[in-house]
Amino acid sequence: MAEVSLVLRNGRVIDPASGRDEIADVWIADGCIRGVGQGIAPEGATIVDLTGKVVVPGLIDMHVHLREPGREDEETIESGTRAAVRGGFTTVVCMPNTEPAIDTEASVEYVLERARTRGYGRVFPVGAITRGRGGEMLADLGAMVEAGAVAVSDDGSSVENGHLMRRALEYCRMLGVPVAAHCEDALLSQGGVVNEGTVSALLGLNGSPAQAETARVAREILLAELTGGHLHIQHVSTAQSVELIARARDRGVRVTAEATPHHLVLTEDAVRTFDTNAKVNPPLREERDREAVREGLRMGAIDAIATDHAPHAREEKEVEFDEAAFGLLGLETAVGLVLTELVAPGVLTLTEAVRLLSLGPAQVLGLDLGTLGPGKPADVTVLDLDEMWTVEPDGFESRSKNTPFAGWQLTGRPIGALVDGRFVMWKGEVRRFGEEVPCASSDAAC
Repeated sequence: MAEVSLVLRNGRVIDPASGRDEIADVWIADGCIRGVGQGIAPEGATIVDLTGKVVVPGLIDMHVHLREPGREDEETIESGTRAAVRGGFTTVVCMPNTEPAIDTEASVEYVLERARTRGYGRVFPVGAITRGRGGEMLADLGAMVEAGAVAVSDDGSSVENGHLMRRALEYCRMLGVPVAAHCEDALLSQGGVVNEGTVSALLGLNGSPAQAETARVAREILLAELTGGHLHIQHVSTAQSVELIARARDRGVRVTAEATPHHLVLTEDAVRTFDTNAKVNPPLREERDREAVREGLRMGAIDAIATDHAPHAREEKEVEFDEAAFGLLGLETAVGLVLTELVAPGVLTLTEAVRLLSLGPAQVLGLDLGTLGPGKPADVTVLDLDEMWTVEPDGFESRSKNTPFAGWQLTGRPIGALVDGRFVMWKGEVRRFGEEVPCASSDAAC
């Protein structure tokens, strides 16, 4: 396959790693960033005029459920990566709660091979902490990391056995990968389907108290402090969790964290209509929790925005609230929600948002991505901050449609995505690696 030489011209280039925010050209060749500056004009390069658009490092979603193997009716690696690049994410990190769980070297290799042959963007697997995610015996962490796992997690379940969690942190300290923790004390949250509080009482639904998360966050931080391991807290949702994480970081504990767009945008009020698409775990919390998580992003206690993209078949959501599955889709709405609900009102600057969606997750996972630095892989996302659009689930690339944001009017969305210097999405059209780029000739301008 012929190498592509490409110049993304006249876009507003934002690269948090270098502090760059300026109108510039980005030169891409041989799958790498070759240079960023004004007036770059290599001979024979295809020119893509991005005047009025924003060019950023390829976005990374470090918390995605691709459901393969086992629940291909809900999502596959192919459909999930199509959804990802449509949503501006050039890299996704997939969780191990598949059927069977990703808990062996062979299962990690399976995901990587499927991503290589069927994927539209980069896929990095996370291996399970315990065999079958059963919480009773450690999986072969070393073999999974050697095969390509970038972290370990029993996501969907907390590791109840503190001794096992300690050992996982110790092993992973030596392996150089984080332990990503789903923080939930199952005895405290047992039977809870929404946040415990006014709304749960009003609706007559069993509530899960904020302390079910916070108590487990506290335990995991203490174990990280004991072992020196790298702890990553998933989907932070409570004010007390943010406070504990911030204090631990001040003490030098190796703890990082992520927050989801839905916990940043919605509160428990979203379930007042018994909308099962707003049933998530951890549950949507009170306004004070939402504000605290937003502040956690601003103050640096939280390193990344991650979607926790959780596809579900219609029959798992179109049931009574108590019986409905937890989770919502995130890949195709995340950027629009962040731009509309966080950047536009000034909760985050655009540069902060880009960092949380690119450089932040790359640094947590030790990936050589999330920057437009010279010599780095040419993974790039192009944003149109002015495009107004309506969330229409029937048009999603995902196999599932479970979103509480249907009908929302958003402003700003990704219009382009490149992986290794090749377009995988342009103006909403998803394409295979190596298919024709937007401009077909060396002197063309889009």
